[in-house]
Amino acid sequence: MRAPRRTRRASAAVLLTLALTVTGCGSPDAPPAQLPDQKSSPSPSRSTPPPPSADPVTKEITVAQWQRMVEAGMWREGCPATRETLRRVETNYWDFEGEIQRGVLVVSEDITASISRIFTKLFDAKFPIYQMQGVEAYDGDNNASLSANNTAAYNCRRPNQINAPVKESPHANGRAVDINPVQNPWQDLRCKCWSPAAGAKYAERVPGKGVIVKGGVVWQAFTDEGWVWQNIKVPDYMHFDTGYPSAPFTDPATR
Repeated sequence: MRAPRRTRRASAAVLLTLALTVTGCGSPDAPPAQLPDQKSSPSPSRSTPPPPSADPVTKEITVAQWQRMVEAGMWREGCPATRETLRRVETNYWDFEGEIQRGVLVVSEDITASISRIFTKLFDAKFPIYQMQGVEAYDGDNNASLSANNTAAYNCRRPNQINAPVKESPHANGRAVDINPVQNPWQDLRCKCWSPAAGAKYAERVPGKGVIVKGGVVWQAFTDEGWVWQNIKVPDYMHFDTGYPSAPFTDPATR
């Protein structure tokens, strides 16, 4: 017996509703059906940026930089270091505002690994450094570099600015570093004053921003590597070197 037309239409509507429900189209709130062999794609993950680091990099002295150094009087006949024996160490540091900056130290090739480890420790400890660039930025004038609170290393200093014979000088050999000169001044007996002049108020060793004290993070980082602090008969709080008279340095990591 043939079903009435109205009944057939109702049956067809029921079948269509079931089909739409199975495929997920029957309800706007239903999730789309997933085929048996279809894999869900993973949601994109957000990568976490790596923590900041000192990222020290050693490079050769470029011809252009060496020319600026020679023109500034940082090298002349009789100076012991040469372009071939010096290297440029670029490293990140924290400035006095708590921002990361990129600085440069010109040093002897034989201390590059040691200086990289030291400044990595200073970076990790967030020890603040005011600024760090080659003394050629100050026309080779050591006093100008100190007054600008510039952390620097190599400089075969002008005759009226040297503290030791050129051949023996740690700075002239690229094996000395002066850190935050204003916060860590030295006592210049020639003028019976503290140098730089702005450092006079830091003559007493009181811990503070950028100040070096015995047993502190800077002192520890350098002495762990075999360096000497203020290797002179008068207070010279900014200064670290690998020994006087300056001689080839044996990296403690290779001993």
